[in-house]
Amino acid sequence: MSSFASQSIFKLTLVLALSSLSFVTNAALFGDDEARRAILDLRQRLEATQKKLDATQQKLDATQQRLETTQQSVKSQSDDNAILRRSLLELQNQIDSLKSDQAVMRGSFEQFLKDLSEVQVKQKDVLQTVDSRLSKFEPIKVTLDGLEFQADPAEKNQFDGALTVFRTGDFAAAQNSLSAFLLKYPSSGFAPSALFWLGNAQYATKDYKESIANFRKLLSMAPQHARAPEAMLAISNNWVELKDLKAAKKAMEDLVKLHPASEAAQTAKQRLTRFK
Repeated sequence: MSSFASQSIFKLTLVLALSSLSFVTNAALFGDDEARRAILDLRQRLEATQKKLDATQQKLDATQQRLETTQQSVKSQSDDNAILRRSLLELQNQIDSLKSDQAVMRGSFEQFLKDLSEVQVKQKDVLQTVDSRLSKFEPIKVTLDGLEFQADPAEKNQFDGALTVFRTGDFAAAQNSLSAFLLKYPSSGFAPSALFWLGNAQYATKDYKESIANFRKLLSMAPQHARAPEAMLAISNNWVELKDLKAAKKAMEDLVKLHPASEAAQTAKQRLTRFK
């Protein structure tokens, strides 16, 4: 109970006591009936006042309890706020730490991307170099004298080189180049054409028997070759140079029989008229 409330109750009690004493003193002056009525009235007033005091005390107690509860709540909230502030501070520290880690990771990732890009560029250069080197060895598609086949780049280069020598008119050198090619690539798709040009080079150098032998190799290797009719006519020419007209005639007759629609067969027909 507050000091103010205690003082109020004390003063009120003192007033009532003095009033009672005054009424008792006055009772001697008045009759008993009047004294009793006065005392009864005083008691009623005292009881009413006591009730008011009790009600006031109850309100005061309730107010005091609410005050204490409010103080406890405020204290609890203050404690909660302190805990919350500490939690927020810890969270902020964690966020700052994560941001720092993120910055480090971002830097590492950017460096990784840079390194990866450099590696990819180097890898691309290496692959291009390897592809360039491999392309020198990978077979290529070739179409020659009506035939399609695969050949190594080196193989094609050597054949083209030998044919270039032939076209310069150096038939002796062409023989060597074409013979070397056939020795190195006997099963090449270029072989029938190489035999054809070798036979022509030998005819030009008057090596007639070897010329006939190589033309026959061509016919044996590829009887339906685009150069076969010309090879048969060339065999006939070689026999003529060797003065063997019978063999020359036989070669032309075989040509007309096997390749009647060819230009070489038309030439052979014209020549055969002179053999009758």
